[in-house]
Amino acid sequence: MTQSLSDSRLANLGATTIRNGFDDYHNEFKAITRQAKTRFERCEWQGMMNDSVARLEIRNTILSRTVNAIRELLDARVNDHAVWVGIKAVYSGFIADREDWEIAETFYNSVTRRMFATVGVDAQIEFVDTDFDAPPTEPRAPIVRSYAQASSIPALMERILADFAFDVPYENAARDAKLVARVIENELRARRAALVITRAQIVTQIFYRGRRAYFVGKIYSGAHTLPLILALQNDARGIYVDAVLIDEDDISILFSFTRSYFFVQAHRPYDLVRFLQSLMPRKRIAELYISIGYHKHGKTELYRDFLKHLAQSDDPFEIAPGERGMVMLVFHLPSYEAVFKIIKDNFDEPKQTTREQVKAKYNLVFRHDRAGRLIDAQEFEHLAFDRARFAPELLQEMLARAGNTVRVENERVVISHLYVERRLEPLNLYVRYADAEAVRRAVIDYGSAIKDLAKANIFPGDILLKNFGVTRHGRVISYDYDELCLITDLNFRRLPEARDEDDELAGEAWFSVGANDFFPQEFERWIGLAREWKEIFMQSHADLFDTPFWEDVQTRIRKGEIIDIVPYAEEKRLR
Repeated sequence: MTQSLSDSRLANLGATTIRNGFDDYHNEFKAITRQAKTRFERCEWQGMMNDSVARLEIRNTILSRTVNAIRELLDARVNDHAVWVGIKAVYSGFIADREDWEIAETFYNSVTRRMFATVGVDAQIEFVDTDFDAPPTEPRAPIVRSYAQASSIPALMERILADFAFDVPYENAARDAKLVARVIENELRARRAALVITRAQIVTQIFYRGRRAYFVGKIYSGAHTLPLILALQNDARGIYVDAVLIDEDDISILFSFTRSYFFVQAHRPYDLVRFLQSLMPRKRIAELYISIGYHKHGKTELYRDFLKHLAQSDDPFEIAPGERGMVMLVFHLPSYEAVFKIIKDNFDEPKQTTREQVKAKYNLVFRHDRAGRLIDAQEFEHLAFDRARFAPELLQEMLARAGNTVRVENERVVISHLYVERRLEPLNLYVRYADAEAVRRAVIDYGSAIKDLAKANIFPGDILLKNFGVTRHGRVISYDYDELCLITDLNFRRLPEARDEDDELAGEAWFSVGANDFFPQEFERWIGLAREWKEIFMQSHADLFDTPFWEDVQTRIRKGEIIDIVPYAEEKRLR
């Protein structure tokens, strides 16, 4: 049948099929997102977690369905380049009046990448860059609610709380308004500003994640502009403001690349992301799209940003600093804040895992609550780079250790599969050169990171310093996933006491050890901290070296408890 249809007719039918697929995806995405308000009001925390996974899965489900429909439609002409050039042109016209045009472009790209598995990019059949020099539509509704100067800061805060009311009452809105106002007034005093808010802007849609809802905006006091986030919680007494965040670093940590994605009704994502960037100017656009659930478009923005950086720089890719991995080959471009990870063809001893198991670990992290302690890795396929940008020793190692993934083709280095992660300072290097106070904080946070992961039912596997990194905010994050597993899959045991001197001198364990057995007492031998730092670690986290901590967490998780992990410092809480 397709043979009898003109190129233009096929282009229209193909573009319509992809547009319908995108409509299905985005309608379901928004439907799940809308449920977050009810989940929060009813304290349905397990339901909120289930929705996080479901929202990630619907895209792949609908994308697969759309690809199958396109294959059936185009049939023998499925690889006809001229038809696909037409499909892109027609589809671009379809989305020109949408408020989510950029998300629609990325959905289209996902279709073409599955169809063609293109090495590099083809601007004729995919949106390498957006088709629109500027937003193609005008906003149909403001993304913020604006407030003029009120009689007092408490009065303004109480009005904001009233304007964003829930179906569940506030525990005590007047009290919380005064507590919030006190924090703001203290900050204004520190800035030597007048204790007056001349105007305020609050995003019209509430952000939800985990056990919390967030009002996101900014306030103005004369020449001073402050970001403002109110974190709300809900319990048997009602809804209350738990914390106030008015520092860029605190807000950046809340929107971190180490956390699960927010639920927020982003009717016009382009404008919402740019408003968020006005609060966090050092955050990439890509990270902000990812933070509000558009992880695939965030990946698109990351790739575009990287291509622009390549065009404007000339430094070569190099082997990344830090200890060489047994499973992953890691390299970076020194001038760019990212690392690139390739799975090796063969793993160093004593690793017993497989390539598919490693990929499964990364997929687990993608779907799981990252608790603010796991990097969100972006997966790419069929990328091509100029060979001249690779340091010779790096390229030699890539071909020798990952030849199944890397090849040189026409002066291009083609990589069939890799992960891109935000670059962190390896913790094992950080403790050697950072100043004493920074190391002290990192050592304590190292233990906190392991505990946060445990509460999220994640055991990082190799609890070695080299498998953790330090962010620019001084937070310790895990970035090595090949040994990662669920806490509930492990058996935490105390080391049996030696029966005699022969047992004590034995080079190997004289008792049976199961595949999932873990002995917390051995953790003390693994961490590799100098004595003074080990003592500081022990002062805060000695409980990690015995079974009760781990068994308690296991029991709580197995009973169905969603253990709360506070995404901001305790001192930011109002009470």
